[in-house]
Amino acid sequence: MRILVMALAIGLFVSACSKDNSCKSVNPDDEAAELKSFNAAHNINATEYYNGMFYEILEPGATQKPTRASTIYIKYTGTRLDGTVFDSQSNPGSTGFSLSSLIEGWKSGIPMIGKGGHILLTLPSSLAYGCLGSKNPIDSTKTIAPNTPLFFDIELVDFH
Repeated sequence: MRILVMALAIGLFVSACSKDNSCKSVNPDDEAAELKSFNAAHNINATEYYNGMFYEILEPGATQKPTRASTIYIKYTGTRLDGTVFDSQSNPGSTGFSLSSLIEGWKSGIPMIGKGGHILLTLPSSLAYGCLGSKNPIDSTKTIAPNTPLFFDIELVDFH
């Protein structure tokens, strides 16, 4: 009897631990129509990248491009597809971001331009903040809900 109770207890423990409570990212293909519609409505002549991101290079910038190991200095505006600005920075000296630590869409898009370059990125949620979203404890207007596609207007001022 003791072995049966122990086996049942272990079975319940394993069952409880194996439940998948993790969030589920949206497949970029499922958001493609929404991203294309956004781009068309805003006259963005975007190209679809292999990972589901859409980009338009407005200015390619210098020949040398940053890598994921670079520190980037940028001016940018980030908006939800409804047009709500959730973040912006017009002083590149306040950035100095390590590209490797940023969202996947930026890791893919920013290396497409060089110093002085300007790019528009329309990102599926999986290349932005994914199924976790991003919470700002100070300003709820800067909070990104889970699985939210985003748009970024980025100028690469410098990198090293």
